[in-house]
Amino acid sequence: TFYYFVRSCLDKILLQSVLQSRTLSGADAINALRPFYFAVHPDFFGQHPKEREVNENSLKRLNGYLENLQKPGFRSFKPTQLTFYVREREPNSSNVQESFSASGFRAVSFTLHTRDLLSTVLDILNSCSLSTEHVQSLNVSSQPHKEAKSTVNRPIKWDKTYYSFTGFKDPEEELEQAQRVETTLLSWLDDNEASAVKKLKKSLPLRKELERLKIELSHELQLSDIRWQRSWGIAHRCSQLHSLGRLVQQRPEILENVKGRTVVFTDRSGMSAAGHIMLGTMDVHHHWTKIFERLPNYYKLQKRLLLLEDRISQLLGGIQVIYIEELQPLMTLEEYFEALNSFYNKLRDSRLPFHPRSLRGLQMILESDRYAPSLHELGHFMIPTVCDPAALQWFIFAKAQEARENLKRKEEMMITEKELINTSIERFSLDRLYKEPSVSSAQMIECCKRLLEESLPYLQGMHLCISHFYSVLQDGDLCIPWNWK
Repeated sequence: TFYYFVRSCLDKILLQSVLQSRTLSGADAINALRPFYFAVHPDFFGQHPKEREVNENSLKRLNGYLENLQKPGFRSFKPTQLTFYVREREPNSSNVQESFSASGFRAVSFTLHTRDLLSTVLDILNSCSLSTEHVQSLNVSSQPHKEAKSTVNRPIKWDKTYYSFTGFKDPEEELEQAQRVETTLLSWLDDNEASAVKKLKKSLPLRKELERLKIELSHELQLSDIRWQRSWGIAHRCSQLHSLGRLVQQRPEILENVKGRTVVFTDRSGMSAAGHIMLGTMDVHHHWTKIFERLPNYYKLQKRLLLLEDRISQLLGGIQVIYIEELQPLMTLEEYFEALNSFYNKLRDSRLPFHPRSLRGLQMILESDRYAPSLHELGHFMIPTVCDPAALQWFIFAKAQEARENLKRKEEMMITEKELINTSIERFSLDRLYKEPSVSSAQMIECCKRLLEESLPYLQGMHLCISHFYSVLQDGDLCIPWNWK
């Protein structure tokens, strides 16, 4: 008990000093969170689809939180509650990448409300009972207070028997493991290419089956597209399409209203804010049948929603209200309609003096998890539903020209990104090159430009995903961070 008490007090004093004296860069934050990513990465939960989905959801929300922290001038935060399934360590493993049990994991829930990267990183690691010792060794920018400097520069070295007795992790051993994890693109590809090729070859028949099923169902139902919200494996996707195919054979009459629509396999059933038919992967045919039966009512609500967007646009000088699936949380049609209706009523009562059509060509998205308006790098305004109308008017007027410039730059970036992707596919003989939604066009462009400067024979015939960390997916896709070394 005495050892735990002493260690707890020292940790609190030391971490408080670090928080007062140091700031963390985005790259440092990713490095500091490596043990966390190894513990929760969805690809290690292939045999546990429920836990995998929970971690995928939470990682996307966490990435958004971390990205917001790095935006200059961003000051408004809403506490974000996250749940992760954390893999348990095996006690005698010395390799960080292999030091987790394949079957043992525990659920961890915590709420983020910090306003800087360092505090957030420490909160995440502490919440998951992961070591924070290695954070002190990062090369972070510092402007230390005199009081804190003496504390930070006096590391306490405990005898090895202390760690054996208490069960705490030895910071020197943790640091050595973290250094071993640090890798380069070439060395990582050299170590993982054989495994990726094996998994890819094994998945090829399923990939063909998936494409066949998708084409047949899209043609039979006259769908615009079939998508998946999560990065489920190929076998899982085939199973979902087989389920939809059986429903089509059993109840063909209920599917007559899907012509021209997009079906999205996701976490819950309904209609999305974008007007797509959502089929919950955990739901049975009975739930899917109800959704298809309700489609006429959903279409009526969608028409009311579009009318509401037009009315908001008229009140805001012609600015277009849009919904971007990749950047906004998944919302049902009902949830989005309620948010729009609340925002419209507030605008209507405030009677803001926007000149008609003065903001035509500009775009905005409505968000429920913000408290202050902002301008996205892609040119659209991000407007909170609770935003003060007067503050909104001033912000839009002040940022209108910058928004137009960003929209123009966005078009140029999209063209450049597409060209670089095609060039990279041809140069490295890739079968596919894509990115995760959390990777921006600017990051993708930078990544592709750097890749094209390298000689990478490992990539021939591979599926390459640009992400935020290294991983080989269960079907052989290679994931590399956009800012690889």
